[in-house]
Amino acid sequence: MTGKKPTTTKTAHPASRRSKTGIVSSAHLVSVQSPELSEFEFGLIIAWNAYSRWAVRCMAAAGLADLAITDVNTLHHVNHRGRAKKLADLCLIQNVEDTHVISYSLKKLIALGVVSGQRVGKEVFYSTTEQGRAVIERYREVRERCLVESISPDANENDQLGEHARLLRRLSGHYDQAARAAAAL
Repeated sequence: MTGKKPTTTKTAHPASRRSKTGIVSSAHLVSVQSPELSEFEFGLIIAWNAYSRWAVRCMAAAGLADLAITDVNTLHHVNHRGRAKKLADLCLIQNVEDTHVISYSLKKLIALGVVSGQRVGKEVFYSTTEQGRAVIERYREVRERCLVESISPDANENDQLGEHARLLRRLSGHYDQAARAAAAL
C-alpha cells in the first residue's frame, strides 16, 4: 500500500447538479435521462392553472359565473362543430376517464339552460341551447379582445403555438401510455 486513501466517486443526485433546464417543481423526480421533462411538467402545471383561471374568468365576463374549468371546457366541447354529442364522446374528446365528472358538468350546464339533452334510443345526445350559443359567442368576443389581441402575428408566435400544440398532443400519448403501464404494475 502506498499510504494513499482510496478515492471514491460520488454520483450526485440529478437534482443536486446544476440543471441546464432551469426551474422544476419536484427536484426529487429529475432524471439524468431527461431533466427537461421535470421542467416541462412544472411549466405544464403553471400553464394549466393560468389557462383554467383565464377560461373561468372569461366565461364569467361572458355571463356565466361560478363555473369550474371542467364546466367551461364541457360547454365548449358540446358546442364544437354544432353537432350533438354523447357523454362518451365528450369524455373522449377531453381525455377524461371518469364519466361522472363530465356528467356532473352536463347537469350543471343543463340547469343553467345552456345545454340540453335529447334521448335517442338508449343514448342521450347533448347540444347547446340558443342561450348557450349566445354565451359562447360572448366568450369568443372577450377572448379576442383580452387574449388573442395580445399575440403578435408577426413575431412568429402563431407558428410557435402550433409547434407547442403538436408537442403537447405527442406528449399526451406518452403520458397515457405511462398511465396504462403504471396501472398494470
